[in-house]
Parts: sequence; C-alpha cells; structure tokens
Amino acid sequence: MNNFRNFALWVIIALLLVALFNVFQTPGQRTAPNEISFSELLSEVDSGNVREVTIAGDSISGFFKSNRSFKTYAPNDPTLVTRLQKNNVTIIAKPLDSGSPSLMDVFVSWFPMLLLIGVWIFFMRQMQGGGGKAMGFGKSKAKLLTERHGRVTFDDVAGIDEAKEDLQEIVEFLREPHKFQRLGGHIPKGALLVGPPGTGKTLLARAIAGEADVPFFTISGSDFVEMFVGVGASRVRDMFEQGKKNAPCIIFIDEIDAVGRHRGAGLGGGNDEREQTLNQLLVEMDGFEATEGVILIAATNRPDVLDPALLRPGRFYRQVVVPNPDIIGREKILKVHMRKVPLAPDVEPRTIARGTPGFSGADLANLVNEAALLAARRNKRLVTHAEFEDAKDKVMMGAERRSMVMSEEEKKLTAYHEGGHALIAINLDASDPVHKATIIPRGRALGMVMRLPERDHISLTRAKLKADIAVAMGGRVAEELIFGHEKVTSGASSDIQMATRMAKAMVTQFGMSDKLGPLAYGENEEEVFLGHSVSRTQNMSEETQKLIDGEVFRIVDEGYKLAKKMLKAKVKDLHTISEGLLEYETLSGDEIINLLKGVQPVRENPDDTSGDKGSAVPTAGAKKAAPKKKPKSSGGMEPQPQA
Repeated sequence: MNNFRNFALWVIIALLLVALFNVFQTPGQRTAPNEISFSELLSEVDSGNVREVTIAGDSISGFFKSNRSFKTYAPNDPTLVTRLQKNNVTIIAKPLDSGSPSLMDVFVSWFPMLLLIGVWIFFMRQMQGGGGKAMGFGKSKAKLLTERHGRVTFDDVAGIDEAKEDLQEIVEFLREPHKFQRLGGHIPKGALLVGPPGTGKTLLARAIAGEADVPFFTISGSDFVEMFVGVGASRVRDMFEQGKKNAPCIIFIDEIDAVGRHRGAGLGGGNDEREQTLNQLLVEMDGFEATEGVILIAATNRPDVLDPALLRPGRFYRQVVVPNPDIIGREKILKVHMRKVPLAPDVEPRTIARGTPGFSGADLANLVNEAALLAARRNKRLVTHAEFEDAKDKVMMGAERRSMVMSEEEKKLTAYHEGGHALIAINLDASDPVHKATIIPRGRALGMVMRLPERDHISLTRAKLKADIAVAMGGRVAEELIFGHEKVTSGASSDIQMATRMAKAMVTQFGMSDKLGPLAYGENEEEVFLGHSVSRTQNMSEETQKLIDGEVFRIVDEGYKLAKKMLKAKVKDLHTISEGLLEYETLSGDEIINLLKGVQPVRENPDDTSGDKGSAVPTAGAKKAAPKKKPKSSGGMEPQPQA
C-alpha cells in the first residue's frame, strides 16, 4: 500500500511538471500555424489546389488538396465566394467566435494551478498526520481506546484485590453517579496508581476501560513535553477540552513522573517546558474551570519525585497502591495466565506460587511464557511441572551455558566455593533454606547457590541479616581453607559487594549498630536537576563517617569469622558437598542434606544432572520453590576479569 502511494505521488509530480512546462512555454516555442497571404490563397484557388475552406468572419482556414492546412485573413471581398464556387472548393461558414472560453478551456488553463494546490494540501496533511504535527503542535496526542478486540476486564486482573476495589468504585460512580451523590459524595477527579514496575498498573487501567462504558483516553507523560516551550501546556488544554466534550470520560496518563516532577530545579525556572506543562495540568485538574465528569487516572513507580501540589486531595483524591502480590495473589495471577496454556495434571499453581516470592505480575507472565516455550522446544503437547521448574531456574539464574569450557581445576574451585555457601546456609537457622546449588555456568556466574524463603518476608531481623552476610562470606572462606591464601580468586566479588551493602544498611538505615544507635545516617535525598532525579548523601562529620566505616567492617568481619569457624569444624561436610557437585553438577537442597547423611541422589535418568527429576527424599514444598527474581546473593561465583 505504501509503495502504491509513493508511486502515485511521483506520477502526480511528473504531471505537474509537464503541465507547468506547457503553461510557461513562450509563444515562439509553440507549433506555429501554416499561415499564408490572401493573394497566395487566391492564386492557389485559381490553380485548383484548394479543397476546402472554413470562413468565420475575416478568418479563413482550410486544406489544400495535398491535405496541408492553411490559415489567412481576408478583406471584405464580395467576389471571394463566387471565385471559390467557380473552382469547386467546399465552403464551410461559421459564426464569429464570441470570445468567451468554454468550460474545458477554463479547466485546461487552471489545471496546473489546481494540481499545485492539491499537491501542497497533500504534503501538509502528510506532515500533520504523522508524529511531527507540523501545523498542530498544540494538539493532544491522547488516543481514544476502544476495546472491541482484546477487551480486558477486572476478571483478567488478579492478585491486587484492594486496588481493584478502589477503582471499581470509580467505575460504579461513572455508571450510577446518583448512588453516591444522594449521600453527599462527588465524583473523584483523579486516582494515582503507585507500585513497582510490572505489578499491573497499565493493565489495571485497561481493565477500567473495559469495565466502564465511557470514553477512555490514554496518553504517556512523555507525549506532553517537546523542545518548544508551551507546547506541552497547549496539549494539556486540548486533552481536557476533548475530555469535556466526551464527559463523562476517563483520561489515563502513564508514567506521569515524566512531566510531574518537582518544580523549581530546571535551568529555565518557571519558563521550563516541563514546569509549564505541569502548571497547566494542575490548573486543569483543580482550577476555576469545572471539569465535571473528567476523571484523571495516572500511573507511576516513582511517587517520591512527584510535585506535592500534584498529590494533594482535590487533584488526586486517592493513591492506589499496586504492590507485588502475595502467595494468594500470585496463585490467582498464574491461573489467569495459564488459561491459554495446555497444562499437564502435575502442574499445581499453588506450588508454583509458593516458590515465587517477590515475583510481580509481569514476572509470572514471563514465567508461564518461558515454560510454554520450553515445552514446545521439547516437542511436548502439554506443559508439565518440569518445564515450570526449568523456566524458574532460567528466569532466576539465567540460561545454562553448558558450552562454556572450564578446566578441572576451575570446576573444583567453583564446587568448593558453592559448597561453602551451601554448608553455611544449611547450618544457620536464620538463613533461608537452600533450594539448589549448581556449578553449571548460568548468566554471568560460574556457579550459584539459590536459597528460598519459606514464606514472604515482610521485614528483616538482625539475625537474618547477619546470617546472610555469613553465607556470602562462605565462598571466599572455602577457597582459603582448601586452596590456600594465595589461590583465592576474584569469584567472590559480588558476594563481598552484597555483604558490604547489607552491613552498611544495618548501620546507616536500620539502626542496628550499638555504637551509632537507632539513627539514620547518609540518608539519600532526592533532587531534581534538568528533569532528572539526583541522589546525594547527607553531609556528616568525619568522625561519624569513621565510626560508620568501622561498624561496617566489624559486621562483615564477624560474618567472615563465623563462616571460617563453621567451615573449619565441618570441613568433611564441605568435601562431601563439593564432591557431589563435581559428580552431579546440580543438587537440590534435599539432595545436599541427604548427601551429608550418606544417601546418594537417585536420578530417573543416569545422564540427568538437573537435580529436579528426583531425589532420595521428596523435596518439601517451600524448599522446592524457586527464589525471588533478584534474590540476595546466596553465592554466585563470578568469572575472573580478563586482562
């Protein structure tokens, strides 16, 4: 279709050039008529060479017998007609031309100009029809969402029942406003959806559009801001004008933080384009003009950077929190995404939900999709529990890199490194249970130990944090004990970074230092500069900074010493776990515990090394589940940097 349009455009341009050439051609360049003198005409008539003449007043034209045309002008000669008849010349008489052009002559003369105007209009419409809006900068880019195909309703949104309840009330108000107005309530002007990425804020807005039988306009926050000052404000005005014409209606602004950040930090001050856009939005939401029937719903995952004037009641009456779902919510979300997937009888959404703490709705949708892709790759007709387990490992730990060549020495070092993590985690009650340990390279790590929380953690205890630091130190300590101080590698770099971050958070944010007390130090303060959020550390004295550094070192060192003491006392168990990893490559948490009891893993397939097909003792539900999407490092040995 586009090729045809381009071809037609070039044809029109070619015709225009030809027409313009004909119009502006000089008279001398045009084909001259075969004009003869009157005396020559009389001579030719007397010679019998003229076949036909046409007389129209003083103008005479005709043809010779040789079919050559001629044209001349005759004086008032009364003998001319007699002379023509005498020589048998056909005479055609026509009245004088009135001089008024015919409709065709007018069209032919005006055709080039009309063609030029048409081409100009075509180009202008093309420029306005795209994203450029050459003649319509101030027009709103809000799109009227129609849900005729792929309609989403509240039944398709699961795991966020409280948010659905708040928004269901808005939908009911639009349908039955008198139900609320008779008790003195009035329609809310705005609702702000707040939550981490992937929790379903945009999907929830689409569900509102599917539930409410009213016009639904959708736009992104970035669509307001342009390089020209005042364009965004004009678009806000136009958007609300469209809303008023279609009231009652809903306007949804996604990623409102792109335009709603704190004012007063830009280079242009009040003349900054983003600030003018925000000011216009504030006026439209709660100004002198009434916007009855226009409800604004916005979504953001950065409510901390929004301007306070935007959040006050009267503009956004309520903030609807859309959090990561709990286990019940995750089960409902999985059931929604599993509707179109043919499942095997062994797939239990409850079991998968129990093993995915911290997953958002987008993570769970990706998990189901990855499991379906794995089943298709294996030529299966149904998606089994094994595909979901493998998909969880792929999403959590990255894809296996079995093609990566590792020497026997590197494998042995990785096995002891991961064995150190696993052994510390097993022997500390405050640590999360071990889910799986592997020395197969995944993602950027050469090996990994994944731990599972038995339930969703709402808060962290001091014992839990110290246990996590000790587990993180277990890999480095195992390398030192088995291979010596000089053979320690850089594989523990991510473990050290994680332990340092946790220790610093304990001291500066959680108030878990006896020396510094329950105070917040180095609190991150958000500033906005050039439209971007900038974090800066609160000023503190040099003495306080020394105390913080000392406490961070003490906490990490205590974890290091605890791991060293424990591994020295259980070095035999460390050898057992490491040898099991070298033999099987991947071990589940229960298989590791059974190895320590002297029970070897039992695999259905002797060549299978996944650790998921079977074990000496069935894995408990909570321990069999997968870890959080980005769990705190339970020990992932990183490859050494290349020179």
